[in-house]
Amino acid sequence: MDGEEWEIVSAMKKILCVDDERNNLQLLRQILKDHYQLVFAPNGVRALESAAKYMPDMALLDIMMPDMSGYEVCERLKSNPATRHIPVIFVTAMGEVEDEARGFDVGAVDYIQKPISGPVVLRRVRTHLNLVRVQELEASQKAAIFMLGEAGHYNDTDTGVHIWRMSAYARALADAVGWPTHLAERLEFAAPMHDTGKIGIPDAILKAPRKLTAEEWDVMKGHAEIGFSILSMSDTPIFVMAAQIARCHHEKWDGSGYPAGLQGTSIPESARIVAIADVFDALTMKRPYKEPWNLEDAMAEIRRCAGGHFEPRLVDRFVGILPKITAIKEQWDQRELRVIHGSAVLWQA
Repeated sequence: MDGEEWEIVSAMKKILCVDDERNNLQLLRQILKDHYQLVFAPNGVRALESAAKYMPDMALLDIMMPDMSGYEVCERLKSNPATRHIPVIFVTAMGEVEDEARGFDVGAVDYIQKPISGPVVLRRVRTHLNLVRVQELEASQKAAIFMLGEAGHYNDTDTGVHIWRMSAYARALADAVGWPTHLAERLEFAAPMHDTGKIGIPDAILKAPRKLTAEEWDVMKGHAEIGFSILSMSDTPIFVMAAQIARCHHEKWDGSGYPAGLQGTSIPESARIVAIADVFDALTMKRPYKEPWNLEDAMAEIRRCAGGHFEPRLVDRFVGILPKITAIKEQWDQRELRVIHGSAVLWQA
């Protein structure tokens, strides 16, 4: 086999087929051989050895086998950190509801009934491999979100908790104004990237231990458009929303904000929500140049800015969920203490 053919074959997903009946393995081979790399095991012990050795992308697993049942094989795969990610589909003649329930309880993702149908096997395998691919892409996207969020605050003097605490406030407010769950979750992941554009602002301005000059302030305000330019390179929904927020989270309800002087509902609602969450968190966190405001004073400032900086309707909802906001603040304040003492993970994909 020449190099090119080997690359094509080795690029295929690997499927581990486990059955104590040779004819069943041969049937799976005929169905799958043109689409996937195949590894065969005639019993549970060999299945576990093959899974550890070849790291298949999926296992097709018989249940009724001597010595070790498919249920036990699945449980052992799922208990091993090295193999727990492998999706398991049971291929079995057992069809009782209790049998299926037990299979799902031990970690299987699906059942295929014997006698098997080639088109059904191919479609079930393809469906679950696609689900794994989607999950991997989501994890990669979340990792990119984390890195871009941290990059925007790389030169800040806070612990980095700010962007995640602020995004939790934004999610709570989105929920309160009736956003669908999937959009509120999207906002929670988009919000941490609001200051991504600060990576394009010179350190001398970002870290200036004094009030900025008018010229310096004009440069600082450019972070909104820089962030938009970076984030709009992707057309995926999370980054589209993040780009809107990056550009517009300093716009104000009365039109006095920047960079475009947008007014009222011409400001995307995502940015209007993040504006409140961002200011509230900035007020209540300690920075080198100020002590944290207490909750009462911070909420008084948010209310005072209704109709000017912030949309009044959103301010009313924010005030209305104050117990939830307080709970979020307490939770993240505890995480911040653990970060300071070096024992916390802020976010994990």
